Amino acid sequence: MAVNIPSISLNQRKKSFIGVQSPLGYVAGVGRGATGFTTRSDIGPARETNDVPDDRHAPPVGKRKKTDEEEEEEDLNDSNYDEFSGYGGSLFNKDPYDKDDEEADAIYEAIDNRQDEKRKDRREKRSKAELEQYRQERPKIQQQFSDLKRQLQEVSEDEWKTIPDVGDARNRRQRNPMAEKMTPIPDSVLARSMGGTFSTTLDPKSGLASAIPGNLSAVPGNLTPSGELDLRRIGEARNTLMDIKLTQVSDSVTGQTVVDPKGYLTDLQSMIPQYGGDINDIKKARLLLKSIRDTNPHHPSGWIASARLEEVTGKIQAARNLIMQGCEACPKSEDLWLEAARLQPPDVAKGVIATAVRSLPTSVRIWVRAAELEADVKAKRKVFRKALENIPNSVRLWKEAVELEEIKDARIMLSRAVECCPNSVELWLALARLETYENARKVLNKARENIPTDSSIWITAAKLEEANGNEKMVMKIIERAIQSLKSSGVEINRNLWIEAAMEAERAKSVLTCQAIIRAVIGYDVEEEDRMETWLQDAESCTNDGAFECARAVYAHALSIFPNKKAIWLRAAYFEKDHGTQESLDALLRKAVQFCPKEEVLWLMGAKSKWMAGDVPAARSILSLAFQANPNSEEIWLAAVKLESENSEYERARRLLAKARSSAPTPRVVMKSAKLEWSLGELKTALSFLEEGIHKYPNFPKLYMMKGQIETVLEQYLVARETYNQGTKKNPHSVPLWILFSRLEERLGSLIKARCVLEKGRLKNPQSPDLWLEAVRIENRSGNKDMATKLMSKAMQECPTAGVLWAENIFMAPRPQRKTASVDAIKKCEHDPHVLLAVSKLVWTERKLDRARDWFLKTVKIDPDFGDAWAYFFKFELAHGTETQQDEVKKRCTAAEPHHGEMWQQVAKRPEYWRKKIGEILEIVAKELPIPT
Repeated sequence: MAVNIPSISLNQRKKSFIGVQSPLGYVAGVGRGATGFTTRSDIGPARETNDVPDDRHAPPVGKRKKTDEEEEEEDLNDSNYDEFSGYGGSLFNKDPYDKDDEEADAIYEAIDNRQDEKRKDRREKRSKAELEQYRQERPKIQQQFSDLKRQLQEVSEDEWKTIPDVGDARNRRQRNPMAEKMTPIPDSVLARSMGGTFSTTLDPKSGLASAIPGNLSAVPGNLTPSGELDLRRIGEARNTLMDIKLTQVSDSVTGQTVVDPKGYLTDLQSMIPQYGGDINDIKKARLLLKSIRDTNPHHPSGWIASARLEEVTGKIQAARNLIMQGCEACPKSEDLWLEAARLQPPDVAKGVIATAVRSLPTSVRIWVRAAELEADVKAKRKVFRKALENIPNSVRLWKEAVELEEIKDARIMLSRAVECCPNSVELWLALARLETYENARKVLNKARENIPTDSSIWITAAKLEEANGNEKMVMKIIERAIQSLKSSGVEINRNLWIEAAMEAERAKSVLTCQAIIRAVIGYDVEEEDRMETWLQDAESCTNDGAFECARAVYAHALSIFPNKKAIWLRAAYFEKDHGTQESLDALLRKAVQFCPKEEVLWLMGAKSKWMAGDVPAARSILSLAFQANPNSEEIWLAAVKLESENSEYERARRLLAKARSSAPTPRVVMKSAKLEWSLGELKTALSFLEEGIHKYPNFPKLYMMKGQIETVLEQYLVARETYNQGTKKNPHSVPLWILFSRLEERLGSLIKARCVLEKGRLKNPQSPDLWLEAVRIENRSGNKDMATKLMSKAMQECPTAGVLWAENIFMAPRPQRKTASVDAIKKCEHDPHVLLAVSKLVWTERKLDRARDWFLKTVKIDPDFGDAWAYFFKFELAHGTETQQDEVKKRCTAAEPHHGEMWQQVAKRPEYWRKKIGEILEIVAKELPIPT
């Protein structure tokens, strides 16, 4: 018989422990009763040194702990030593963390916890503020619609009734799923309708009753005796049900709805949150304030704080109740009574104030609050008079009461007021204002007797005398005031008296103002510092708008120092800016009497007359100036300009001829040549220039004019020689080098032009104008790279030159111009060329308001910079109004600019030599390109 042995796979036959190392302490067959044994070879001493160790029962290498001796032991053999790195071994084989480190960490952790507790309050406040801000930025839906709820108060009753019902926005199929289903009507109904008869009943047998929801045919009373359904009764029942519902919400008397729209809106209003903070904070504050009130009920501040807390949270009635309790607890606190009057409605507040008056009859604030609560003037008068009976020495009550009275009654009350309050200066002065001239003098005399230490009474007396035409008494009163106050022990403060003089000027009391200045201007000033101090005082008065005070200061200074040219000039410029033509002429007449040798004063007088249109008077002044200064170049040239400007060319030529003979100077020769050039006599002008160059070879303007005239006559080679000689004689004249290079460039010799500029830079190192001209030559010739290189060299040699930084802004690519402008401002913050370049840059960016501000800043820093005025005027022509354009022209005319590259080119043209400042401004603005 064959036995079927099941086949066993190889994996099933192999045991899991075959080929695996035996576990620690394993003894084979110990489960079957076998015992382990140990031989001598297993013991250490019986083992030879060369035997292979048996580590089967040893602990694992990775888990065996080293002893302290092993950890501290270090290999100090010579084989382990290196002369550069020392003994070998790992620096990180030991655990660096020990008990000391653990203790330090614990200490630091405790410190961090302590610091965290200190910052807890601040962190909570910050989180609270962030939460409040979050709630304000993302309010709840109820808060978002609070304003709409508030607007419901304005809805009238009729509008409330006409509000339509909310419709169903769903489509037809969603509204009525059965709408698509149609129930066919029986033919009998159609036949009756076609027959013209109207039937009010339905036959239940027709099948329609079964289709009605709720099976109305089964309702008692809806069927006729014949068993038919009555549709009329169904309609009547529906109407009755609707009437019942309407009656439930209607008033039985008026038939209107019981719902009060105003009350409903009031409820909505009460739902609006009045406080946006945390409710928990309010609760804490309430508990804290309650404890304050309980522990110290006679402390008014606790009651006031509690009431204001309730007011802030919207519980006004609770605030009123609390404040009234506080008034009962502290009846002598006027702050509590005033707070109670504020919180109560006006009608109730009157009663509260009446109670307060009975408790505190001498409180001025409570009486004033009682008067404020009265709407009628008569009632207020009664309140104040009653208050004055209780508090007759209150200045505030007298002032409030007097303001409500007529003039006659006010005079009577003030006479009583000064008796009750004799130390009140305001009451005395108010009474003096209401009295007549004679009575006012008496009142002021009494006031001085009662208050001898107050200066305002004396000043008011001086104003009174001035107002009534007694001008001689003004100065006497001020002098007596100074003496009386000194005898009374009052310190005379010079600055305070000058401020009083300014106040007198604002009150149109000019004589009083001048008298005060004369009396105190020299008080407490060192003798050697008088002139400087007085000029500073005059300047400060001018800046404050007190022109009469400044004029008085200058007059006093000139009376002490009549021969000081600086004071006369400052006074003349002051009259020119803030005075009249007559005052300026009178001052200059006095000035030339005391300082006849000062040419500037004569010239200012002549120019003043000339600008006023009085040419003969200007000639007479200049003739007197000739007598005082016979050989003065300035006076000669001023006379020539006067004659030439008034088309008296022959007289101007004769004057110049006399000047060349009696006072020969290079400027006289230059003006002679310029006059002839302007009149078209170029050959005569050249002869004058040649003569002048022969006499004055070191005056570069003669070479420049001669070269320009020869260029106009197209004598280019002669002009080149003139410039060449001029640069040799005057190597430090930068404009001469520039004109020489432009002539070479005009002749097409670009290389020579570069050489000329390079020679000029060698003779004049660190000259930004020569560097700028070299850069522009390269730009005009199209060598942009060369121009950029030259600009970098120029800025290295002249790092603070504003003209170079300004040119560099517009040489940079458009995206980099803003950065270049920032760098330029850092290097040259107050340079007008840089400010003008920034103004043009802002203009190109179409930021008009900012561009206007930059233009204003530019012309303010340097009013003599004509190009800035021209660009400013061009900007206003493009983007400003007529008023702004006129303002720019007016300010430019007052500034009289003389410098600027484009300005000088236009102003020095022969055809424009008689143009006014305003005309030159328009011409320059027209020729300037719009910045791009």
